[in-house]
Amino acid sequence: MISFRERPALVKRTVAERGYTAPVLLDESGDVTGKAYGVFGPPTAYFVDRQGRLLGRIVGPRDWNTPAARKLVQELLALPETR
Repeated sequence: MISFRERPALVKRTVAERGYTAPVLLDESGDVTGKAYGVFGPPTAYFVDRQGRLLGRIVGPRDWNTPAARKLVQELLALPETR
């Protein structure tokens, strides 16, 4: 997950309240996500491989509890690691 232009204290509180377990990149200025991934406003979902390469981007809200969304995430997680 990437926090975009939010204070670290707010992000930490939100992560704890919602029970997120994934690592969160804190990009308080927006420079990293804006330049590397083209983030200009939330909500935007990014799929990044283990080497930090952008695999895809979805702009706008999505329901991640659908069978199709779960299948997509599972397929991405099953991709072989490349070097």
